[in-house]
Amino acid sequence: MSDRYETLAARIDERFGEQVTRVESTCGELTFEIDKDDLIEIASAIRCDFGFEMLMDVCGVDYLTYGSDEWMTQDATTSGFSRGVEREPVILDESEQFPERRFAVVYHLLSLQQNIRLRLRVFTGIDNPPVVRSVVDVWNGANWFEREAFDLYGVLFEGHPDLRRILTDYGFIGHPFRKDFPLIGNVEVSYDVEKGRVAYQPVSIEPRTLVPRVIREDNRYSADLKDNADG
Repeated sequence: MSDRYETLAARIDERFGEQVTRVESTCGELTFEIDKDDLIEIASAIRCDFGFEMLMDVCGVDYLTYGSDEWMTQDATTSGFSRGVEREPVILDESEQFPERRFAVVYHLLSLQQNIRLRLRVFTGIDNPPVVRSVVDVWNGANWFEREAFDLYGVLFEGHPDLRRILTDYGFIGHPFRKDFPLIGNVEVSYDVEKGRVAYQPVSIEPRTLVPRVIREDNRYSADLKDNADG
């Protein structure tokens, strides 16, 4: 990581102390994790005192199966593998809670005056539904980004002026970027001639294998060739 980023990281550590935790990066990017209760305070300071005047994006993340392999094998198969076949949707009622580090919201920031980037990551905690404060009052451009994260991940943004779906239909059920959302969806729409309107009905598509588990040997990745190339 460049000296400019290390200097910025040191300034942020000095300013916020235990309120921020630096996230290790393998690609030279600077990311800090913060508590959702400190979001507005830190976001305001990052914008006004550190010069990050532009919010490039707000992304939702679902860590449901983070770090888990879908299969461990060196053999091919003719039957294949698919989350759409193997995984059952998990629907929680309001009395149940999410794992503490399942959902996160990531803020991608840019300082135009310094030509430097920064990321802030906030976990939503155990709340069902997941909730964080809106940063629209800090960066006005967060409006549509937060609507997208709400639509696709179901994260609510407290204080948002117009939190409604932005990509899916108004009657859409569920949040399609959650990792437990079925690949075939929950409902389908079609025009009902008798009713004279578009009607919703349970999805009729049968689950099918979409990701074949096929491992092909390739001599370009042979261990002997690699050893020869390394001298």
